[in-house]
Amino acid sequence: MKVLYVASEALPFMASGGLGDVAGSLPQALRKRLIGCRVVMPMYDTIKQELKDTMKFVTSISVPVAWRRQYCGIFEAKADGVIYYLLDNQYYFKRDTIYGHYDDAERFAFFSRAVLEMLPHINFRPDIIHCNDWQSALTPVYYTTMYAKDPWYQGIKTVFTIHNIQYQGVYGKEIIGDVIGLEGDASIIEYDGDVNFMKGAIECADKVTTVSPSYAQEILDPWYSHGLDTILKARSWKLQGILNGIDVINYNPETDKAIAANYNAEDWKNKATDKEDLQKEMGLPVRPDVPIIGLVSRLVDHKGLDLVKAILEELLCTSDVQIVVLGSGDWQYESFFRDMADKYPDKMGVRIGFVPTLARKIYAGADLFLMPSKSEPCGLSQMVALRYGTVPIIRETGGLRDSITDSGDGQGNGFTFKSYNAHDMLDAINRAVGAYYNREYWPTLVQRALECDFSWGKSANEYIKMYNKILKG
Repeated sequence: MKVLYVASEALPFMASGGLGDVAGSLPQALRKRLIGCRVVMPMYDTIKQELKDTMKFVTSISVPVAWRRQYCGIFEAKADGVIYYLLDNQYYFKRDTIYGHYDDAERFAFFSRAVLEMLPHINFRPDIIHCNDWQSALTPVYYTTMYAKDPWYQGIKTVFTIHNIQYQGVYGKEIIGDVIGLEGDASIIEYDGDVNFMKGAIECADKVTTVSPSYAQEILDPWYSHGLDTILKARSWKLQGILNGIDVINYNPETDKAIAANYNAEDWKNKATDKEDLQKEMGLPVRPDVPIIGLVSRLVDHKGLDLVKAILEELLCTSDVQIVVLGSGDWQYESFFRDMADKYPDKMGVRIGFVPTLARKIYAGADLFLMPSKSEPCGLSQMVALRYGTVPIIRETGGLRDSITDSGDGQGNGFTFKSYNAHDMLDAINRAVGAYYNREYWPTLVQRALECDFSWGKSANEYIKMYNKILKG
Protein backbone atom coordinates (compact mmCIF):
# COMPACT_ATOMS: atom_id res chain seq x y z
CA MET A 1 0.00 0.00 0.00
CA LYS A 2 1.25 3.49 -0.88
CA VAL A 3 0.07 6.65 0.87
CA LEU A 4 0.83 10.29 0.05
CA TYR A 5 0.40 12.37 3.20
CA VAL A 6 -0.47 15.98 2.32
CA ALA A 7 0.07 18.67 4.95
CA SER A 8 0.78 22.38 5.09
CA GLU A 9 3.44 21.72 7.73
CA ALA A 10 5.48 18.74 8.89
CA LEU A 11 8.41 18.17 11.18
CA PRO A 12 11.36 18.37 10.90
CA PHE A 13 10.92 21.06 8.23
CA MET A 14 8.17 23.27 9.64
CA ALA A 15 5.64 23.16 12.48
CA SER A 16 3.44 25.79 14.04
CA GLY A 17 1.15 23.42 15.93
CA GLY A 18 -0.18 19.91 16.30
CA LEU A 19 -0.48 19.23 12.57
CA GLY A 20 3.28 19.56 12.13
CA ASP A 21 3.84 17.03 14.92
CA VAL A 22 1.36 14.57 13.43
CA ALA A 23 2.74 14.90 9.90
CA GLY A 24 6.22 14.30 11.26
CA SER A 25 5.28 11.22 13.32
CA LEU A 26 2.43 9.29 11.68
CA PRO A 27 4.24 8.68 8.34
CA GLN A 28 7.19 7.23 10.28
CA ALA A 29 4.89 4.89 12.19
CA LEU A 30 3.18 3.82 8.96
CA ARG A 31 6.52 3.17 7.28
CA LYS A 32 7.61 0.94 10.18
CA ARG A 33 4.49 -1.12 9.44
CA LEU A 34 5.56 -1.59 5.81
CA ILE A 35 3.24 1.11 4.45
CA GLY A 36 4.92 3.14 1.70
CA CYS A 37 4.12 6.59 3.07
CA ARG A 38 5.59 9.80 1.68
CA VAL A 39 4.86 13.40 2.69
CA VAL A 40 4.31 16.52 0.58
CA MET A 41 4.30 20.09 1.90
CA PRO A 42 5.13 23.62 0.74
CA MET A 43 8.75 24.79 0.50
CA TYR A 44 8.61 27.71 2.92
CA ASP A 45 11.36 30.30 2.86
CA THR A 46 11.65 30.04 6.66
CA ILE A 47 12.76 26.39 6.60
CA LYS A 48 16.22 26.24 8.17
CA GLN A 49 19.06 26.41 5.66
CA GLU A 50 20.71 23.25 6.99
CA LEU A 51 17.51 21.36 6.12
CA LYS A 52 17.33 22.98 2.69
CA ASP A 53 20.88 21.82 2.08
CA THR A 54 19.72 18.20 2.38
CA MET A 55 17.14 18.56 -0.41
CA LYS A 56 17.67 17.59 -4.01
CA PHE A 57 15.92 19.15 -6.99
CA VAL A 58 13.69 16.69 -8.87
CA THR A 59 12.08 18.78 -11.61
CA SER A 60 9.88 21.79 -12.23
CA ILE A 61 6.33 21.82 -13.55
CA SER A 62 3.64 24.33 -14.44
CA VAL A 63 0.53 24.27 -12.23
CA PRO A 64 -2.87 25.70 -13.25
CA VAL A 65 -4.24 28.32 -10.84
CA ALA A 66 -7.64 29.25 -12.26
CA TRP A 67 -6.95 31.02 -15.60
CA ARG A 68 -3.13 31.21 -15.20
CA ARG A 69 -0.24 28.84 -14.68
CA GLN A 70 2.42 29.07 -12.00
CA TYR A 71 5.91 27.60 -11.63
CA CYS A 72 6.32 24.75 -9.16
CA GLY A 73 9.71 23.33 -8.25
CA ILE A 74 9.71 19.83 -6.78
CA PHE A 75 12.38 19.05 -4.20
CA GLU A 76 12.96 15.78 -2.40
CA ALA A 77 14.38 15.15 1.06
CA LYS A 78 14.58 12.26 3.48
CA ALA A 79 14.15 12.43 7.25
CA ASP A 80 14.07 9.44 9.60
CA GLY A 81 13.57 7.15 6.62
CA VAL A 82 10.55 9.03 5.22
CA ILE A 83 10.68 10.72 1.80
CA TYR A 84 9.37 14.29 1.74
CA TYR A 85 8.47 16.37 -1.32
CA LEU A 86 8.63 20.13 -0.92
CA LEU A 87 6.83 22.26 -3.50
CA ASP A 88 8.53 25.53 -4.31
CA ASN A 89 7.04 28.78 -5.52
CA GLN A 90 8.63 31.89 -4.09
CA TYR A 91 5.68 34.11 -4.96
CA TYR A 92 3.48 32.05 -2.63
CA PHE A 93 5.90 30.74 0.00
CA LYS A 94 8.72 33.29 0.36
CA ARG A 95 7.05 34.87 3.39
CA ASP A 96 8.05 35.59 6.99
CA THR A 97 5.19 33.45 8.33
CA ILE A 98 3.45 30.40 6.92
CA TYR A 99 -0.17 31.47 7.54
CA GLY A 100 -2.15 34.67 7.92
CA HIS A 101 -1.62 36.32 4.53
CA TYR A 102 -4.19 38.15 2.40
CA ASP A 103 -3.85 35.56 -0.38
CA ASP A 104 -3.89 32.36 1.69
CA ALA A 105 -6.80 31.07 -0.39
CA GLU A 106 -4.71 31.32 -3.57
CA ARG A 107 -1.54 30.04 -1.92
CA PHE A 108 -3.18 26.84 -0.75
CA ALA A 109 -5.33 26.41 -3.85
CA PHE A 110 -2.01 26.34 -5.70
CA PHE A 111 -0.58 23.83 -3.23
CA SER A 112 -3.65 21.57 -3.39
CA ARG A 113 -3.55 21.48 -7.20
CA ALA A 114 0.24 21.12 -7.35
CA VAL A 115 0.03 17.95 -5.22
CA LEU A 116 -1.94 16.25 -7.99
CA GLU A 117 0.05 17.74 -10.86
CA MET A 118 3.29 16.55 -9.25
CA LEU A 119 2.42 12.86 -9.09
CA PRO A 120 3.37 11.70 -12.63
CA HIS A 121 6.79 13.35 -12.19
CA ILE A 122 8.00 11.62 -9.00
CA ASN A 123 7.70 7.93 -9.80
CA PHE A 124 5.22 7.42 -6.96
CA ARG A 125 1.57 6.66 -7.63
CA PRO A 126 -0.24 6.46 -4.29
CA ASP A 127 -3.19 4.24 -3.54
CA ILE A 128 -4.40 6.85 -1.06
CA ILE A 129 -3.93 10.62 -0.85
CA HIS A 130 -4.37 11.65 2.78
CA CYS A 131 -5.04 15.40 3.18
CA ASN A 132 -5.13 17.47 6.36
CA ASP A 133 -7.06 20.59 7.35
CA TRP A 134 -8.34 23.34 5.09
CA GLN A 135 -4.96 24.16 3.53
CA SER A 136 -5.03 20.90 1.51
CA ALA A 137 -8.82 20.49 1.43
CA LEU A 138 -9.06 21.37 -2.27
CA THR A 139 -6.95 18.33 -3.25
CA PRO A 140 -9.93 15.90 -2.91
CA VAL A 141 -12.12 18.49 -4.67
CA TYR A 142 -9.73 18.86 -7.61
CA TYR A 143 -9.25 15.10 -7.75
CA THR A 144 -12.99 14.40 -7.89
CA THR A 145 -13.81 17.11 -10.44
CA MET A 146 -10.73 17.06 -12.69
CA TYR A 147 -8.54 13.97 -12.26
CA ALA A 148 -10.62 10.96 -11.20
CA LYS A 149 -11.47 9.90 -14.78
CA ASP A 150 -7.94 10.31 -16.10
CA PRO A 151 -6.51 6.79 -16.67
CA TRP A 152 -3.27 7.56 -14.80
CA TYR A 153 -5.12 8.83 -11.69
CA GLN A 154 -8.14 6.55 -11.80
CA GLY A 155 -8.80 4.54 -8.64
CA ILE A 156 -6.83 6.68 -6.18
CA LYS A 157 -8.75 7.13 -2.92
CA THR A 158 -8.75 10.31 -0.83
CA VAL A 159 -8.88 10.80 2.94
CA PHE A 160 -9.39 14.13 4.68
CA THR A 161 -8.53 14.70 8.36
CA ILE A 162 -10.02 17.52 10.42
CA HIS A 163 -7.53 18.58 13.08
CA ASN A 164 -9.54 21.62 14.19
CA ILE A 165 -12.93 22.36 12.67
CA GLN A 166 -12.75 26.01 13.72
CA TYR A 167 -10.45 26.76 10.78
CA GLN A 168 -12.30 25.92 7.56
CA GLY A 169 -10.89 28.14 4.82
CA VAL A 170 -13.94 30.39 4.38
CA TYR A 171 -13.81 33.06 1.65
CA GLY A 172 -16.14 35.05 -0.56
CA LYS A 173 -17.60 33.47 -3.70
CA GLU A 174 -15.67 35.89 -5.89
CA ILE A 175 -12.59 33.63 -5.63
CA ILE A 176 -14.29 30.69 -7.38
CA GLY A 177 -13.39 31.80 -10.89
CA ASP A 178 -10.27 33.85 -10.26
CA VAL A 179 -8.49 31.70 -7.65
CA ILE A 180 -9.96 28.21 -7.42
CA GLY A 181 -10.81 27.70 -11.09
CA LEU A 182 -13.18 24.86 -10.32
CA GLU A 183 -14.50 23.07 -13.36
CA GLY A 184 -18.09 21.84 -13.22
CA ASP A 185 -20.38 22.38 -10.25
CA ALA A 186 -18.98 25.04 -7.91
CA SER A 187 -21.70 24.18 -5.36
CA ILE A 188 -19.29 21.52 -4.04
CA ILE A 189 -17.33 24.24 -2.24
CA GLU A 190 -20.20 26.65 -1.54
CA TYR A 191 -21.68 26.70 1.94
CA ASP A 192 -23.74 29.21 3.86
CA GLY A 193 -23.26 31.91 1.24
CA ASP A 194 -19.46 31.56 1.05
CA VAL A 195 -16.72 29.36 -0.33
CA ASN A 196 -15.71 26.79 2.28
CA PHE A 197 -12.62 24.69 1.51
CA MET A 198 -13.28 22.18 4.29
CA LYS A 199 -16.86 21.63 3.20
CA GLY A 200 -15.61 20.72 -0.26
CA ALA A 201 -13.27 18.09 1.16
CA ILE A 202 -16.04 16.61 3.30
CA GLU A 203 -18.16 16.30 0.17
CA CYS A 204 -15.47 14.75 -2.02
CA ALA A 205 -13.16 12.64 0.15
CA ASP A 206 -13.79 8.90 0.40
CA LYS A 207 -13.25 9.10 4.16
CA VAL A 208 -13.30 11.97 6.67
CA THR A 209 -11.43 11.49 9.92
CA THR A 210 -10.83 13.51 13.04
CA VAL A 211 -8.07 13.22 15.62
CA SER A 212 -10.13 11.48 18.31
CA PRO A 213 -13.32 9.37 18.42
CA SER A 214 -15.08 11.77 20.79
CA TYR A 215 -14.34 14.77 18.58
CA ALA A 216 -15.86 12.91 15.61
CA GLN A 217 -19.11 12.73 17.55
CA GLU A 218 -18.89 16.23 19.02
CA ILE A 219 -18.59 17.99 15.66
CA LEU A 220 -22.04 16.69 14.72
CA ASP A 221 -23.32 19.06 17.42
CA PRO A 222 -23.76 22.75 16.49
CA TRP A 223 -22.00 23.77 19.73
CA TYR A 224 -18.73 22.27 18.43
CA SER A 225 -19.10 22.31 14.64
CA HIS A 226 -18.60 26.00 13.82
CA GLY A 227 -21.46 25.75 11.34
CA LEU A 228 -20.55 22.49 9.58
CA ASP A 229 -22.84 20.13 11.52
CA THR A 230 -25.42 19.98 8.71
CA ILE A 231 -22.99 18.75 6.07
CA LEU A 232 -21.26 16.43 8.55
CA LYS A 233 -24.55 14.83 9.58
CA ALA A 234 -25.38 14.28 5.92
CA ARG A 235 -21.99 12.58 5.46
CA SER A 236 -21.73 10.93 8.89
CA TRP A 237 -21.34 7.51 7.25
CA LYS A 238 -17.86 8.49 6.11
CA LEU A 239 -16.77 10.05 9.45
CA GLN A 240 -14.35 8.31 11.84
CA GLY A 241 -12.22 9.42 14.77
CA ILE A 242 -8.72 8.04 15.40
CA LEU A 243 -6.83 9.26 18.45
CA ASN A 244 -3.46 10.87 17.76
CA GLY A 245 -0.31 9.57 19.39
CA ILE A 246 2.82 11.34 20.60
CA ASP A 247 6.47 11.00 19.67
CA VAL A 248 7.68 8.85 22.57
CA ILE A 249 11.30 9.17 21.46
CA ASN A 250 11.20 12.96 21.55
CA TYR A 251 9.18 13.00 24.77
CA ASN A 252 11.16 10.60 26.91
CA PRO A 253 12.04 11.36 30.55
CA GLU A 254 14.84 8.80 30.35
CA THR A 255 16.76 10.74 27.67
CA ASP A 256 15.35 14.29 27.73
CA LYS A 257 18.28 16.71 27.94
CA ALA A 258 16.05 19.66 28.88
CA ILE A 259 15.25 18.31 32.35
CA ALA A 260 17.50 18.32 35.39
CA ALA A 261 17.46 14.57 36.04
CA ASN A 262 16.34 11.60 33.97
CA TYR A 263 14.10 8.76 35.06
CA ASN A 264 11.82 6.04 33.70
CA ALA A 265 8.82 3.94 34.69
CA GLU A 266 11.02 1.42 36.51
CA ASP A 267 12.80 4.01 38.65
CA TRP A 268 11.35 7.51 38.92
CA LYS A 269 12.88 8.78 42.16
CA ASN A 270 14.74 11.45 40.11
CA LYS A 271 11.38 13.10 39.39
CA ALA A 272 11.82 14.72 42.81
CA THR A 273 15.00 16.39 41.52
CA ASP A 274 13.08 17.76 38.54
CA LYS A 275 10.43 19.10 40.91
CA GLU A 276 13.09 20.94 42.93
CA ASP A 277 14.60 22.32 39.73
CA LEU A 278 11.19 23.57 38.59
CA GLN A 279 10.53 25.30 41.90
CA LYS A 280 13.88 27.09 41.67
CA GLU A 281 13.29 28.00 38.01
CA MET A 282 9.90 29.57 38.83
CA GLY A 283 11.06 31.34 42.01
CA LEU A 284 8.96 29.20 44.33
CA PRO A 285 9.96 27.86 47.76
CA VAL A 286 11.64 24.46 47.42
CA ARG A 287 9.14 22.16 49.11
CA PRO A 288 9.08 18.45 48.22
CA ASP A 289 5.88 17.96 50.22
CA VAL A 290 3.56 20.30 48.26
CA PRO A 291 1.84 19.37 44.96
CA ILE A 292 2.73 21.44 41.90
CA ILE A 293 -0.06 21.96 39.38
CA GLY A 294 1.31 22.76 35.91
CA LEU A 295 -0.46 24.66 33.13
CA VAL A 296 1.17 24.97 29.68
CA SER A 297 -1.29 26.53 27.27
CA ARG A 298 -2.34 29.30 24.96
CA LEU A 299 -3.95 31.78 27.34
CA VAL A 300 -7.36 32.04 25.67
CA ASP A 301 -10.99 31.31 26.56
CA HIS A 302 -11.02 28.24 24.33
CA LYS A 303 -8.51 26.52 26.63
CA GLY A 304 -10.76 26.96 29.67
CA LEU A 305 -8.86 29.86 31.17
CA ASP A 306 -12.10 31.61 32.12
CA LEU A 307 -12.77 28.68 34.49
CA VAL A 308 -9.28 28.96 35.97
CA LYS A 309 -9.69 32.70 36.46
CA ALA A 310 -12.97 32.18 38.28
CA ILE A 311 -11.58 29.87 41.00
CA LEU A 312 -7.82 30.43 41.13
CA GLU A 313 -7.75 32.71 44.15
CA GLU A 314 -10.13 30.42 46.03
CA LEU A 315 -7.82 27.49 45.29
CA LEU A 316 -4.71 29.37 46.37
CA CYS A 317 -6.35 30.48 49.63
CA THR A 318 -7.82 27.12 50.63
CA SER A 319 -5.25 24.55 49.45
CA ASP A 320 -1.57 23.98 50.13
CA VAL A 321 -0.47 23.91 46.48
CA GLN A 322 1.94 25.55 44.08
CA ILE A 323 0.89 26.49 40.55
CA VAL A 324 3.15 27.13 37.56
CA VAL A 325 1.86 28.68 34.34
CA LEU A 326 3.61 28.93 30.97
CA GLY A 327 1.94 30.48 27.93
CA SER A 328 0.87 33.58 26.10
CA GLY A 329 -2.36 34.81 24.58
CA ASP A 330 -5.09 37.24 25.56
CA TRP A 331 -3.97 40.29 27.49
CA GLN A 332 -6.61 39.75 30.18
CA TYR A 333 -5.18 36.34 31.10
CA GLU A 334 -1.54 37.37 30.86
CA SER A 335 -2.28 40.28 33.24
CA PHE A 336 -4.38 38.13 35.56
CA PHE A 337 -1.73 35.46 36.01
CA ARG A 338 0.99 38.06 36.53
CA ASP A 339 -1.15 39.74 39.20
CA MET A 340 -1.78 36.41 40.95
CA ALA A 341 1.95 35.64 40.94
CA ASP A 342 2.67 39.04 42.49
CA LYS A 343 -0.03 38.53 45.11
CA TYR A 344 0.91 34.92 45.97
CA PRO A 345 4.67 34.69 45.27
CA ASP A 346 5.11 31.56 47.42
CA LYS A 347 2.34 29.69 45.59
CA MET A 348 2.31 30.95 42.02
CA GLY A 349 4.99 31.06 39.33
CA VAL A 350 4.21 32.51 35.89
CA ARG A 351 6.21 32.82 32.68
CA ILE A 352 4.52 34.65 29.79
CA GLY A 353 5.68 33.40 26.40
CA PHE A 354 6.52 30.00 25.02
CA VAL A 355 9.78 28.46 26.18
CA PRO A 356 10.04 24.83 24.97
CA THR A 357 12.71 23.85 27.52
CA LEU A 358 10.60 25.24 30.37
CA ALA A 359 7.58 23.31 29.08
CA ARG A 360 9.67 20.12 29.40
CA LYS A 361 10.65 21.08 32.94
CA ILE A 362 6.98 21.55 33.84
CA TYR A 363 6.01 18.17 32.35
CA ALA A 364 8.76 16.52 34.39
CA GLY A 365 8.67 18.56 37.59
CA ALA A 366 4.95 19.09 38.18
CA ASP A 367 2.80 16.55 40.00
CA LEU A 368 -0.48 17.47 38.31
CA PHE A 369 -1.25 18.97 34.90
CA LEU A 370 -4.40 21.05 34.28
CA MET A 371 -6.26 21.04 30.92
CA PRO A 372 -9.82 22.38 31.36
CA SER A 373 -10.47 23.00 27.64
CA LYS A 374 -13.83 24.11 26.30
CA SER A 375 -13.13 21.79 23.35
CA GLU A 376 -10.02 19.83 22.41
CA PRO A 377 -9.92 17.86 19.14
CA CYS A 378 -7.17 15.60 20.47
CA GLY A 379 -4.73 17.31 22.78
CA LEU A 380 -1.14 16.19 23.14
CA SER A 381 -0.14 17.80 26.43
CA GLN A 382 -2.14 15.37 28.57
CA MET A 383 -0.35 12.45 26.87
CA VAL A 384 3.05 14.09 27.28
CA ALA A 385 2.28 14.74 30.96
CA LEU A 386 1.49 11.05 31.48
CA ARG A 387 4.74 10.14 29.70
CA TYR A 388 6.56 12.12 32.42
CA GLY A 389 4.49 10.70 35.28
CA THR A 390 2.51 13.90 35.81
CA VAL A 391 -1.17 13.23 36.45
CA PRO A 392 -3.66 15.19 34.27
CA ILE A 393 -6.77 17.01 35.42
CA ILE A 394 -9.02 17.44 32.38
CA ARG A 395 -12.51 18.29 31.22
CA GLU A 396 -14.16 15.40 29.41
CA THR A 397 -14.14 16.66 25.84
CA GLY A 398 -12.64 15.41 22.56
CA GLY A 399 -9.33 13.63 22.82
CA LEU A 400 -9.05 14.51 26.51
CA ARG A 401 -12.02 12.25 27.22
CA ASP A 402 -10.57 9.50 25.02
CA SER A 403 -7.17 9.48 26.71
CA ILE A 404 -7.86 10.28 30.38
CA THR A 405 -10.18 8.38 32.73
CA ASP A 406 -10.99 9.35 36.29
CA SER A 407 -9.00 7.51 38.93
CA GLY A 408 -11.96 7.44 41.29
CA ASP A 409 -12.58 3.89 40.11
CA GLY A 410 -9.11 2.83 41.19
CA GLN A 411 -8.08 2.20 37.58
CA GLY A 412 -7.98 5.62 35.88
CA ASN A 413 -4.97 7.73 34.95
CA GLY A 414 -6.16 11.20 35.96
CA PHE A 415 -8.98 13.35 37.29
CA THR A 416 -11.89 14.52 35.17
CA PHE A 417 -14.96 16.73 35.21
CA LYS A 418 -17.80 16.92 32.68
CA SER A 419 -19.70 20.21 32.82
CA TYR A 420 -18.01 23.40 31.66
CA ASN A 421 -18.26 24.81 35.16
CA ALA A 422 -15.57 26.42 37.32
CA HIS A 423 -16.53 24.70 40.56
CA ASP A 424 -16.83 21.30 38.91
CA MET A 425 -13.25 21.88 37.79
CA LEU A 426 -12.29 22.97 41.32
CA ASP A 427 -13.79 19.76 42.70
CA ALA A 428 -11.61 17.72 40.31
CA ILE A 429 -8.54 19.72 41.36
CA ASN A 430 -9.32 19.20 45.05
CA ARG A 431 -9.75 15.45 44.51
CA ALA A 432 -6.38 15.40 42.74
CA VAL A 433 -4.70 17.33 45.54
CA GLY A 434 -6.28 14.98 48.07
CA ALA A 435 -4.88 12.01 46.15
CA TYR A 436 -1.42 13.59 46.23
CA TYR A 437 -1.54 13.84 50.02
CA ASN A 438 -2.58 10.17 50.25
CA ARG A 439 1.00 8.92 50.36
CA GLU A 440 -0.01 5.27 50.05
CA TYR A 441 -2.12 5.79 46.91
CA TRP A 442 -0.15 8.50 45.07
CA PRO A 443 2.86 6.37 43.97
CA THR A 444 0.43 3.88 42.40
CA LEU A 445 -1.19 6.64 40.37
CA VAL A 446 2.15 8.03 39.19
CA GLN A 447 3.26 4.53 38.20
CA ARG A 448 0.03 4.03 36.26
CA ALA A 449 0.62 7.33 34.44
CA LEU A 450 4.18 6.36 33.49
CA GLU A 451 2.99 3.04 32.09
CA CYS A 452 0.38 4.56 29.72
CA ASP A 453 1.13 3.94 26.05
CA PHE A 454 0.22 6.73 23.64
CA SER A 455 2.86 5.91 21.05
CA TRP A 456 2.00 6.37 17.37
CA GLY A 457 1.98 2.62 16.79
CA LYS A 458 -1.56 2.13 18.07
CA SER A 459 -2.86 5.04 15.99
CA ALA A 460 -0.98 3.90 12.88
CA ASN A 461 -2.62 0.47 13.11
CA GLU A 462 -6.04 2.12 13.16
CA TYR A 463 -5.17 4.20 10.08
CA ILE A 464 -4.00 1.08 8.26
CA LYS A 465 -7.30 -0.67 9.02
CA MET A 466 -9.16 2.37 7.70
CA TYR A 467 -7.00 2.55 4.53
CA ASN A 468 -7.58 -1.14 3.82
CA LYS A 469 -11.32 -0.75 4.26
CA ILE A 470 -11.41 2.14 1.78
CA LEU A 471 -9.37 0.26 -0.80
CA LYS A 472 -11.64 -2.78 -0.54
CA GLY A 473 -14.60 -0.50 -1.21
